[in-house]
Amino acid sequence: MGPHPAVAAIRLAVRRVLHDVLTDLTDRPAGHSPTPSGGTPAAAAASPPLVLVACSGGADSMALASALAFEAPKLGIRAGGITVDHGLQAGSDLRAAEVVTRMTALRLDPVESVSVRVGRDGGPEAAARDARYAALDEAADRLGAAAVLLGHTRDDQAETVLLGLARGSGIRSLSGMAEVSGGPGRSHRYRRPFLQIDRQTARKACMVQSLPVWDDPHNIDPAYTRSRLRHEGLPALEKALGKGVVEALARTAQLSRDDADALDSWAAEAEAGVRDEDGKLECAKLYALPPAVRRRVLRRAVVAAGSPAGSLFARHIEEVDRLITGWRGQGAINLPGRVEAQRQGGRLVIRQG
Repeated sequence: MGPHPAVAAIRLAVRRVLHDVLTDLTDRPAGHSPTPSGGTPAAAAASPPLVLVACSGGADSMALASALAFEAPKLGIRAGGITVDHGLQAGSDLRAAEVVTRMTALRLDPVESVSVRVGRDGGPEAAARDARYAALDEAADRLGAAAVLLGHTRDDQAETVLLGLARGSGIRSLSGMAEVSGGPGRSHRYRRPFLQIDRQTARKACMVQSLPVWDDPHNIDPAYTRSRLRHEGLPALEKALGKGVVEALARTAQLSRDDADALDSWAAEAEAGVRDEDGKLECAKLYALPPAVRRRVLRRAVVAAGSPAGSLFARHIEEVDRLITGWRGQGAINLPGRVEAQRQGGRLVIRQG
């Protein structure tokens, strides 16, 4: 008799991702394999690749940790775990220690708890997320991990799409979370095996395996936008529109991502053609571009000038775009990161002030 269907589903999803990780490592040029801090490429090549799971102790990440622990050894992969202590609740250090104990019981190795200091930029949710990813990046670099698995489910994807829709930030915001993502030089670091699996399946997998899980009180705290959306917004949509809303939103994310990727590629190619010999953007050539492509070119230029991508919203780019399409002699546009955009002599000048 095989495993419970929920357990089989999460294991299959993780197995596929681990195969992808191995394929990427095989295709990677020599000398580009992950190397632990203080180690050598030769030492990294001699040992099995390491894949980490980011585990909060909740049902989604515990299901992911158990599936990684089961599947990794069969593929010659070392499986480890990281839990991040945000320090936002009393006793969070004790909770993190419990998660370490649970991951160790699954025979993950190495296992670590990393404490972070959460700032205030962008609000509590965004600040916690930034601190968490910074800690995961540091741990992955230090340990030489080939990938970090994240437990985001199809329900999380649906919530992300709705949050993007509410912000009115365009098609890229509607594309939700990518199955594979990462920063510069680490574009394939983060993997999300569960984006096609619903939250209930992950919870069921934990239950049938008798895995203890922790329900973060922040997930039901109405002070947090995502919590209100999860417990009030999505149920209201399903009541009004019927079942299938989550699946439809997740499907929208993938379709939007495909479109956004194509437009981003077009914009990257178009950018060289709208600059003069000195590299300045020419307003007349920008005006001739389709609006979706032009705004992407402008966003790329603003980010390159020093504006943080996470602080740059659609309204900022719309103001810069008006320097091209609605020029009436207006002054400089102030943007995040002390960046200014100004039209001068038919050229668009974007620089830090």
